[in-house]
Amino acid sequence: MEFKYLVIVILVLILISLGKALFHLSSSKPGDSSKMVKALAWRIGLSVFLFVLLLVAYTQGWIQPQQLR
Repeated sequence: MEFKYLVIVILVLILISLGKALFHLSSSKPGDSSKMVKALAWRIGLSVFLFVLLLVAYTQGWIQPQQLR
């Protein structure tokens, strides 16, 4: 059950990073392009981490796919 909350927290962090990148994209300050790249890099890193975490959780038996009825 706690694993679900961890996945939700990571998804929220991914959305926050994406929103931060959108904010820096829409503003016109000189240093915002590098901040946007950093925010997108964080998003990619968090997404890869979540993918690997889900693969490890499946192989360890912490999560299981739903069964078809």
